[in-house]
Amino acid sequence: MPHATTAPVPRPRWWTELPLLALVYAAYSGGRLLVRGDVSTAVDHGLRILHLEKALFLNAEHPLNRLFTAHPSIGIPADFAYASLHYLVTPAVLIWMFRRHSAAYRRARTWLMTSTMLGLIGFTLMPTCPPRLLAAGHGFVDTMAQYSAYGWWGTEASAPRGMGGMTNQYAAMPSLHVGWALWCGILIWRHGRHPLLRAAGVAYPLITVIVVMGTANHYFLDAVAGAAVMGVGALLARPVMRLADRVRSAVLTRFARVSPAMKSPDVSAGCKTSAGERIPGQRSTSADPTDATAPAGPPAPADVPAAAGRAAGGDAATAAR
Repeated sequence: MPHATTAPVPRPRWWTELPLLALVYAAYSGGRLLVRGDVSTAVDHGLRILHLEKALFLNAEHPLNRLFTAHPSIGIPADFAYASLHYLVTPAVLIWMFRRHSAAYRRARTWLMTSTMLGLIGFTLMPTCPPRLLAAGHGFVDTMAQYSAYGWWGTEASAPRGMGGMTNQYAAMPSLHVGWALWCGILIWRHGRHPLLRAAGVAYPLITVIVVMGTANHYFLDAVAGAAVMGVGALLARPVMRLADRVRSAVLTRFARVSPAMKSPDVSAGCKTSAGERIPGQRSTSADPTDATAPAGPPAPADVPAAAGRAAGGDAATAAR
């Protein structure tokens, strides 16, 4: 009995992946700008999160922020990490999966894209003021503004100087800094072979959680929400891939039906060539010429003796004489 074989997974092509990723990221960035909520509403949401954390004894933001503010040797590297790793490590892991683990790349890419879109829904439904933008009486210091002379950013989050209007500073819930770092860490831990690489996969999301809280850019519950978004995105990755396959199949089927170029031309126009014909409707000159002669009489019975025939011939000759 032959064993069933699974079809090989097609290798992704960069010329189709790159426009898709660019489109999704453009939609995500544009959506963040379009869903800028009311500042007072965002501040109310931030204060509610802070009060909830204090009630649950989860307020780790204050001690970390004081540590980063008091020690530039910690605060400055943390600011660089917040402003850059988000945009460097994530594409690097995506390219690594594309080149080295193509069989798992599509699901990883779909997981990242789905979670990012879920995060955009969170920004829309719950605009949240980060700790650094709360009133000074709440005890937070914007470390990126404090150490802005050391980097390319200004006083408006991690955006380069003069480009603060290109970002939404009230998109703090959920924290996709943490969500994307968790995505990177899981893939590095799962597909990395060297122990140091796998250790980096564990350390990277944990360090990111500390950085986003110490720089006063996110609350701890923002980080929890970022991890939850990635978890939901992981569960939805396979259904989203199946839906994409169905849509793609339907589009290709519809395109095949309406495209005349997909059909081969019929030069015979429905005519069939019969035996003995070279051109439909015209007989060949090589046909049997005996077809036009008159039909012969009925054949003599096969059982008549030859002698009877000779006798009949002799009688006819005698009568003639």
